[in-house]
Amino acid sequence: MATRDPRADQAARAAGSRPRLADVAARAGVSPGLASLVLRNQPGPSVQTRTRVLAVARELGYRADRTASLLARRRSRHLGVMMDVQNTFHAELVADIDAAATALGYDLVLSTLTPARDERRATETLLDFRCEALILLGPVQPAARLDALGGELPVVVVGRRISSAAVDVVRAADDQGVTQAVGHLAALGHREVAFVDGGKGTIAADRRRGYRRAMRDQGLAHSMQVIPGDHTEEAGKRAAATLNASNGLPTAVIASNDRCAVGFLDALARLGVDVPGSVSVVGYDDSMLARLSHVHLTTVSQDARQQADKAVALAIERLESGRTAPREVVLTPRLVVRGTTAAPKLSGADSA
Repeated sequence: MATRDPRADQAARAAGSRPRLADVAARAGVSPGLASLVLRNQPGPSVQTRTRVLAVARELGYRADRTASLLARRRSRHLGVMMDVQNTFHAELVADIDAAATALGYDLVLSTLTPARDERRATETLLDFRCEALILLGPVQPAARLDALGGELPVVVVGRRISSAAVDVVRAADDQGVTQAVGHLAALGHREVAFVDGGKGTIAADRRRGYRRAMRDQGLAHSMQVIPGDHTEEAGKRAAATLNASNGLPTAVIASNDRCAVGFLDALARLGVDVPGSVSVVGYDDSMLARLSHVHLTTVSQDARQQADKAVALAIERLESGRTAPREVVLTPRLVVRGTTAAPKLSGADSA
């Protein structure tokens, strides 16, 4: 009768209890994707993270299997992109980011925000898919969280002003964009220009600040009016109802973004208010919505393609050159005049 080799039993037991990548990640307090980058010696994770993950791997006796070892010989060349699935401007940015990344030999992995899926979960998904760098579109999570994420791997924030020692930023000078909108309306002769606010966050704050400063510079501080809102069509509809129910509609309105502006236009159409005959409307983003022929919205362009090109270039620069110092690229927005703005109608007193 053949006897069993005790060494074989020992090997079998070892194989049965062999630590997995998930075990290393859990013990080190990082995502499996980030642990994988460390164990494959790929660019991105910070020195502190590398030290912690490698120490845990040694402690647990982690050893990658043959398949994983073969996989480790090549990079993923994946750039992770977080976007808001309901934001039409984000959709345009993703298309341009994909074109820029493809031209440089990288692929995108998308993770979307929904009412049931927050930013933390979206970014963790990207890490689990072995993304080497992240491009986050308009994130609202705290700066400290973005800093921590930037300490783990290259992160580029698009569209948001943030002071960070670990994160790159690509954004438009939003206050200047709204300043251009106010200047355009003032030049047409408007003296009552209301602003539908974008709610919380630095993007909304910059646009709100630009409106207030421009109204003061134009000598229109006395008619300054900020209506609470956000970046949705519903906010535009609510703003129209609020203005119509108060002291009447102003001669011009600037919305926090194109979606809000489209909601405002829809509400005016239902009220029978002529645009731009009675009220001029300006949006922000120059999204696909603004360019539709039946909308033809005057708006502020952020130049999605240039933002996409810069964001991809910054992410790949960190990966391939080893740059660690943060960079901020601020682009100058541009007013695009279409059919929703015109000179205000003169009242009887004004025309006399």
